[in-house]
Amino acid sequence: LKDRQRQVAELQTANVALRIALKQAAEESERRERAEGQLRQSQKMQAVGQLTGGLAHDFNNMLAVIVGCLNLLKRKMARGEIDKDSLIDKAMECVDRAAALTHRLLAFSRQQPLAPQTVDANKLVGGMAEMIRRTLGESINVETVLASGVWRIHVDPNQLESAILNLAVNARDAMNDEGKVTIETSNAYIDDNYAREHAEVKEGQYVLVAVSDSGTGMPPEIIAKAFEPFFTTKGPGKGTGLGLSQVFGFVKQSGGHIKIYSEIGQGTTVKIYLPRFVGEGEVAGPRREPSAAGMAFRGSPQTLILVVEDEDRMRSVAVAMFQDLGYSVLAAASAVEALALINANPEIDLLFTDIVMPDMNGRALAEEALRRRPDLKIVFTTGFSRNAVIHNGVLDRGVNFLPKPFSIEQLAQKVSAVLGVMETT
Repeated sequence: LKDRQRQVAELQTANVALRIALKQAAEESERRERAEGQLRQSQKMQAVGQLTGGLAHDFNNMLAVIVGCLNLLKRKMARGEIDKDSLIDKAMECVDRAAALTHRLLAFSRQQPLAPQTVDANKLVGGMAEMIRRTLGESINVETVLASGVWRIHVDPNQLESAILNLAVNARDAMNDEGKVTIETSNAYIDDNYAREHAEVKEGQYVLVAVSDSGTGMPPEIIAKAFEPFFTTKGPGKGTGLGLSQVFGFVKQSGGHIKIYSEIGQGTTVKIYLPRFVGEGEVAGPRREPSAAGMAFRGSPQTLILVVEDEDRMRSVAVAMFQDLGYSVLAAASAVEALALINANPEIDLLFTDIVMPDMNGRALAEEALRRRPDLKIVFTTGFSRNAVIHNGVLDRGVNFLPKPFSIEQLAQKVSAVLGVMETT
């Protein structure tokens, strides 16, 4: 009996000790989770700080140039001086750089509007090989190795071209303007083991596009940061730090995977994996570079454009652009006003409408306008990528879209293409 009592007492003591140990383990696990959460938050805030700091730096520099040029331009005009072109050109260059910066940020955040098409990677790479050679310069040897029987993919061909060109320029910079860049294509399979070890990667069949260089290579700590926005190893003024982050965002938005392989002294390979496409669709051809003659299209006064924009300054600028191109123009500040003008003016040929507007958005306006005028041509514009004509980052089929900001040349090309008119100035 005494042995039994002793065993029970030992059991009770062990049970108490076990409960205390479990409680301590739970508290330790909770402390560790809190510490890890604080670390993740700290790293997130550090990344946001780096992003906003780089963004503010670049935008402030651009704004400083634009403000300076406009101030000097105003003073020159007041004095009656006519040599204004250089100031205008500098201001416009900074505007273009600012627009490119926001585009790259949208790409990194996977919010840029994509227009995916069925693409043959071999045709795309082959079609842009000469452009890459001209861009990289004569001192860089560019080689393309295109595997036979490469599967089709479903991506935005313009963005894929931009990604490949971005990687090729990075490769050139890593070689100090001398060496070899190799662009390869092949079919690839990502297995379940690899997919489990890499976040957001799915097992399956992919088309691989790889860009390799014979440069200096990167150490692991640089590779770990390579896709971070505004991170760059280039000297001041030689890189924005957004090239690789833009490529990363595009690949992820397209359902793909990107990986860097590099060894010091041996060079670097960046591999893009894009999902195999098994659906139907006409293969997109290589993009043609616009000719100088096709840069500006002249409209006709017989063509009537209706501009719908709720922001007063943007509306007045758009109207002035259309008028400068030779079109006749009507303007509305709301969808209700626009529909009244459509009823009163059956000769309107094209509706140019902002998407994000109060009361009725541009998509709803277009649907009602088409119900009343099935032959009406429509072009949407916006500076906000998540809206009524873009879903999951992809433009709706058949939508004519011009993102803000746009130049008068871009406006002219888009509208003339939609109207089917190719009258050049």
